[in-house]
Amino acid sequence: MTAAVLLTSGCSMAQFKRGYLPEESVGATDHTDRIMTLWNGSWAAGLIVGVITWALIIWCVVVYRRRKGETGMPVQLRYNMPIETFYIVVPVLMVMVLFFFTVRDQEAIQKPNDPTVVIEAVGKQWAWDFNYVTDNVYYAGVQTNLDGTEEPGKNSPVLYLPEGERIEMKLRSRDVIHSFWIPAFLQKRDMIPGRESSIYFEPQKEGTYVGKCAELCGEYHSEMLFNVKVVPKSEYDAYIQKLKAEGNVGQLGPEYDRNPGQEEKVGS
Repeated sequence: MTAAVLLTSGCSMAQFKRGYLPEESVGATDHTDRIMTLWNGSWAAGLIVGVITWALIIWCVVVYRRRKGETGMPVQLRYNMPIETFYIVVPVLMVMVLFFFTVRDQEAIQKPNDPTVVIEAVGKQWAWDFNYVTDNVYYAGVQTNLDGTEEPGKNSPVLYLPEGERIEMKLRSRDVIHSFWIPAFLQKRDMIPGRESSIYFEPQKEGTYVGKCAELCGEYHSEMLFNVKVVPKSEYDAYIQKLKAEGNVGQLGPEYDRNPGQEEKVGS
């Protein structure tokens, strides 16, 4: 009883509703609620199937157990068409339903959103550069130093996003495979050298979020962190003007890549 109380004391209805995903994910972007619904629905369906399967296994063990005094082999059946049809058709239908909802939500999430702001995130060992393409300014990040004496991420590169604006994040790598991940946004995308991809979303809740590389990329992978600040449009515009005043005008292009020209090689 004590163990049950301790186990359930850390749970709440709010945690259950969001599928134990990060609390800050609720309403963070225009996609997070959709992703949570798919996540919870998949787990609920899996739990229902699991309970039914466990119940049938236990029922078979109990009902068809060997009784005291019984000898010989139980009755053997070569086949049972209704049962065989059932365990072929039902799993196929379950997979088709899960496939339908997954593809539907993936297409909605990946659909270009006619962006009002385009930003390019460039992964490099072991930091991030951010090109604010729409405004033709850039931010050059440096590696976070986790020496055990400071708060993780305190001095990490910072990505500014305007609240309520449709964002296209273009992603690419300067050297090896990285992965762009903002856990609270529930979206992650690998960054393959020589290839560019994009994710689309609309930040809907002000705040500071943690971002990181989610692909092992070398010795200091754990220090490849960045912060995300979702701010009002006026504060975002002020930040853009600050970058311009600092002389960060233009874009940090492929000329800074470890292997310049690899884009052309991939496309050839």
